[in-house]
Amino acid sequence: MKDILDIKEVEKIERLENEYDLEKASLLERKLRLMIDENPDLKPIRKKLRDLIKEYEDREWSDFDNITDSQVEESDKAEEIVSYEQRFINKRKDSIRKKLKEYDMTQQDLGVILGHPKTYMSELINGVSQFTLKDLVIIHRILRISLEILIPTFLQSETRDKVRESIRKLNKPKLGLRKTKLV
Repeated sequence: MKDILDIKEVEKIERLENEYDLEKASLLERKLRLMIDENPDLKPIRKKLRDLIKEYEDREWSDFDNITDSQVEESDKAEEIVSYEQRFINKRKDSIRKKLKEYDMTQQDLGVILGHPKTYMSELINGVSQFTLKDLVIIHRILRISLEILIPTFLQSETRDKVRESIRKLNKPKLGLRKTKLV
């Protein structure tokens, strides 16, 4: 599942392609379940995610006798990656909330500064939608939060694979992707 900048982009997704997509969709669906009371407009998006999840599971996991070790490995790896991403988002959320409290501000106040409505700020803070780089720079400058805490530096596996392949094609063995520390 490509990086979703706005939760509305879920409507464009036709199907989940791999275990990473499944894990991301499952996490997003759980987050939306908690946010629906505040924003009922999210109901159709949550339903779409549930339909995508069911279709993928029916297609890839329904025949228990033919589940391979590599499927299980891929599932475990995807779960680990999404868990890592979620820890990053939680750390960022906690840092922003701590600073907002320190400056006697609310999420809504931050939304006014960034030019976002309250419900969208909730989506951003909870990692359901993605902050723009401009949003993160403003947060960094006004709340004095380190950019390392605000901006993820991990890459999705397909992006990492493309970068590694490009480096290989360029025959530049001194280049390589640094491992990122777990947040």
